[in-house]
Amino acid sequence: MNKKPRENHTKPLRLLKIEQAIQNLNYPNVKRLQTELEVSRRTILRDIEELKIYYNAPIEYDRIRKGYYYSDNTYFLKNMMLSESEVFAVTGILPLMERYNNTPLQKTIEKVYDTLSQMLPNQVEVQSSFMNDVEFIADPIPVIEEQVFNIVFKATKLHKKMNFDYRSIKSTDYKPHELYPYKIYNQKGDWYILGFSPKHNDFSTFTLARMKNITLSETFTPDPDYRQKIHIDPNFGIWNNNSKPQKIELLFDKSINTYILERLWHKNQECHQNKDGTVYLSFESNQMQETLYWVLRFGSAVQILNPPELKENYRQEILKMAERLNNAAD
Repeated sequence: MNKKPRENHTKPLRLLKIEQAIQNLNYPNVKRLQTELEVSRRTILRDIEELKIYYNAPIEYDRIRKGYYYSDNTYFLKNMMLSESEVFAVTGILPLMERYNNTPLQKTIEKVYDTLSQMLPNQVEVQSSFMNDVEFIADPIPVIEEQVFNIVFKATKLHKKMNFDYRSIKSTDYKPHELYPYKIYNQKGDWYILGFSPKHNDFSTFTLARMKNITLSETFTPDPDYRQKIHIDPNFGIWNNNSKPQKIELLFDKSINTYILERLWHKNQECHQNKDGTVYLSFESNQMQETLYWVLRFGSAVQILNPPELKENYRQEILKMAERLNNAAD
């Protein structure tokens, strides 16, 4: 009587281990899987059939090597093993993913809701009506073509060189580029790919929303020391540059002191309220341009104390805006 409940509990883990073995081992056969999982030959064969039928796993048998392999080496088992409490937690988190509606993840997220309900026992009903009283407002994000999104992930996973057309933020047309992709970032809803650019002879960052006509070519061997060669600050900007981090020091007006104090702006920040109600904030970053854009949003409620470079950039930007305002008035 206890056999079926135990089987329901261990089977998902066994399927996952079989999937990982086919993915990572060198053509595992039934006997090897039997030994590692301590189950019968019949169970292994049944599990493999289930992976093929219900999980669309592209499992093939190589008669020469006498073992199993994936005909599509980008496949992985899209499986979640969650407790009931974790399911409830996830149902609360998923609406936050609405900020990715302009990416192919939107379809995946919609499927997650269906998957979650199927994972729960029949006697459990998820009451999600409380979410009707909550609305999540996301920042506007650019649209990413599904072909671009999928092929960038594929190129990064398989270490394939990418050729593509790219439109930079200051350009009015697309120009050809090539890239050896290393790392995908999602920063505040925007998707980026960082890799080695032969054109720049350095590691560069590209926005997925500005890419099109991507093709893949030869496979490359990633530089194992690449992390030592990139200089980014995920808190404020992921644009690679060789500038050394500088200490940013800001003084915020007391009119917005609570707003500044209640947030973590940078993982290495120092933030405190002064006796007069103003707020001091400091952190180190090499992303001067991104920091400038961020500081400008606070208008006259912020004062730049350091570094001099940021103060000068801020002054120049204010002068440009004032000039445009005067020209518009004329």
